Amino acid sequence: MYTPVFFKQDRAASLKFAEERGFGTMCAFDGHKPVASPLPFYLTYAADGTPQAAFHVARQNPLLKLAGGDASWLLAVNGPDAYVSPDWYVSPDQVPTWLYQSVHLSGPVRLLSDDELAVQIDTLSDKFESWLLPKKPWTSGKMTAGRLETMKKAIVGLVMTVEEVEGSFKLNQHKSDADYTAIANALGAGDADAKQIAHLMRQARPQPFADDTNMLEGSAP
Repeated sequence: MYTPVFFKQDRAASLKFAEERGFGTMCAFDGHKPVASPLPFYLTYAADGTPQAAFHVARQNPLLKLAGGDASWLLAVNGPDAYVSPDWYVSPDQVPTWLYQSVHLSGPVRLLSDDELAVQIDTLSDKFESWLLPKKPWTSGKMTAGRLETMKKAIVGLVMTVEEVEGSFKLNQHKSDADYTAIANALGAGDADAKQIAHLMRQARPQPFADDTNMLEGSAP
């Protein structure tokens, strides 16, 4: 992934983002064309600390035929994104751009055994059910044994050994304070993704917004 130095994220931040997102597009090459599928995943770590991305696919998914070799696959994990109009800058002569968060994980993929798949199904559902608390989490134990086994036969568990981690969070970090705050404020009035980008910009570089906070506090009764 092309990543200018201003936007490059370190390994720890990139892995944290990927784990928290938990959804991406898995891509492989079949020798003639790319093959890709959007899917949920979770990260785990080998005894030596190597990250692993665990996921599963339908048994008919063409990705499955490509697993088990030495070829590297790519898992692209994206966050919010937003368009930036040149009209929003304080400085003149700007151009349109797009702000975003993106992490790429790559490495070979192997098939899981049936026992490993059972653990993966429960671990994956536990991860996302926890997002819905205080709802009582769904578990595979709520399914009848026969139905669960039928569903398990329709999927195949896979795990990527993550050999390379690339992260790019393009949040206009290279712009002046005046331009940076102007863009964040404009995005803050946009749609859900734009609002998320504005929030991330304020988190990444809070000092330019300190005057706004002080003004609000000073105007409070």
